[in-house]
Amino acid sequence: MHANNGFTMKYTFYACPVGRILLAGQGQTLHLISFANKDHKAQIKENWVREDTTFQSAKAQLDAYFAGALESFDLPLYLNGSPFQNDVWQALCAIPFGETITYGELAARVGRPRGAQAVGAANGANPLPIVIPCHRVIGANNTLIGFGGGLETKRFLLEHEIKHTPHKRLI
Repeated sequence: MHANNGFTMKYTFYACPVGRILLAGQGQTLHLISFANKDHKAQIKENWVREDTTFQSAKAQLDAYFAGALESFDLPLYLNGSPFQNDVWQALCAIPFGETITYGELAARVGRPRGAQAVGAANGANPLPIVIPCHRVIGANNTLIGFGGGLETKRFLLEHEIKHTPHKRLI
C-alpha cells in the first residue's frame, strides 16, 4: 500500500483489551489494522506519517465493540485484494457476531467447496482484522487455528463476542 492520489498514508495506535493495534490509511479510510504487541511488530513504512488525531470514528467504533455495544462496523475501508480475496473478506462480514464457521464452510460460501486452504490463505491476508471478522473462522474440528494476532487474541475476541451475544439468537 503506497501513498497515492496525492494522499499521505497516516497511522496511529489504538490501545484495547488485546493490546496495541496499528490503524493506517488515507483520510479517514482504513487500509490496515495490525496487531502491535510483543509478539507482532507493527509494519510501519518509512513514508507514513503518525497522526494520533486521525481515525476517530474507527477508534469510537472499536471502543463500542470492546464495550459489547457494537456487533458490526460501519467504516470507510480500502481493500486491495484479488477478486477471490475480496469475496472471502466480504463473506467474513456476513458471519454474525458471536458465531463461528469453519474454513470449509467459508469455502462453500464463496463457491469453492474444496478450497479451504485457499480460503485460509485469503483469511490470513485480511488487512483489517476485527473490523473484517476473520477471527470467527475456526478449524474443522472446532479448534482455534490461524490468526495473525495470535491464538490468545482470537480466543479473547470469540469469548468477548459470545459474552455479549443474547442467549437466544434466531438463525
